[in-house]
Amino acid sequence: MSQPRAYTVADFDFELPPELIAQHPAAERSGSRLLDGRGADPVDRTFRELPSLLNAGDLLVFNDTQVIKARLYGHKASGGAVEALVERVLPGTQEVWAHVRASKSPKPGTLIRFAEAFDAEVLGRCGPDGGMFHLRFPADPFQLLEAHGHVPLPPYIEHEDSADDVRRYQTVFARAPGAVAAPTAALHFDEGVLAALAARGVQTASVTLHVGAGTFQPVRVEQIADHKMHSEWFEVPAATVAAIAATRAAGGRVISVGTTSLRALESAARGGELKAGASETEIFITPGFQFRVVDGLLTNFHLPKSTLMMLVSALAGYERVRSLYRHAIEQRYRFFSYGDAMLLERSSGG
Repeated sequence: MSQPRAYTVADFDFELPPELIAQHPAAERSGSRLLDGRGADPVDRTFRELPSLLNAGDLLVFNDTQVIKARLYGHKASGGAVEALVERVLPGTQEVWAHVRASKSPKPGTLIRFAEAFDAEVLGRCGPDGGMFHLRFPADPFQLLEAHGHVPLPPYIEHEDSADDVRRYQTVFARAPGAVAAPTAALHFDEGVLAALAARGVQTASVTLHVGAGTFQPVRVEQIADHKMHSEWFEVPAATVAAIAATRAAGGRVISVGTTSLRALESAARGGELKAGASETEIFITPGFQFRVVDGLLTNFHLPKSTLMMLVSALAGYERVRSLYRHAIEQRYRFFSYGDAMLLERSSGG
């Protein structure tokens, strides 16, 4: 019996022409392109065709997280500039965990003036590796961020956030505030596509996973096994567990809208059975992973050498994903958060 291949991070690298990195969304959400990567040969489509590719009784699982205006600009009393990216609002408090950039790391007790509107007190270091700062706001953090924060656009988007980003870097069904990055595969859905899916008999359900800034962090080790994933909070409702069970019983397929929905579902099934509830996950999905819930995936095109490239390769097969990415680059698909989408099915080995 042959041994499974041992992958390194370099196996998930590829050359991407910089001009294919989408800087702005398509004029219309569902006007983006869709690469159907399920058959023997890839098929170039538009996103509006998605309903015709699914069957009555299939179940789409969305991530209903809402992106918060998590980026703040301010200064210390000394005048030194500070930029903060709020990673997490601590439930029931006026406290947050944030990534802070400043010429000198602020010490506990330091006050930071944000947006010339309010002062936040530094309580100390926090996070799994002490890389973030624990801040106390003077009022409800969600309200202060909404009033004074900026859309936390990914590092590869090179313009300042605008009113268009406020609207478009958010899904049409966002419900639960807490993410600092959008579940980007869901950005393509508009009311027309959702109505067409319902008319076709495609079911929908939701999970919540608050996407963290760690989703953009590069993998800095050579061996995949040495990488430690960032932690994210998620919740799988009982209604979604029931919907998945009903879909399975009726012979339908469970299709995750985005890698974040997939990570939530597979995290909730780590014990062997999908269970409702809320928890933290550091799940790291690489080739060889045993999928328990998801049959298919709708996803955007991801960064080279990223954990998300490893995830889609685990689901659809390494060689198939390499081939699909080559096709996407040749056909000038748009990449990353504001880019185009791809529909995949789980390989027999996944």
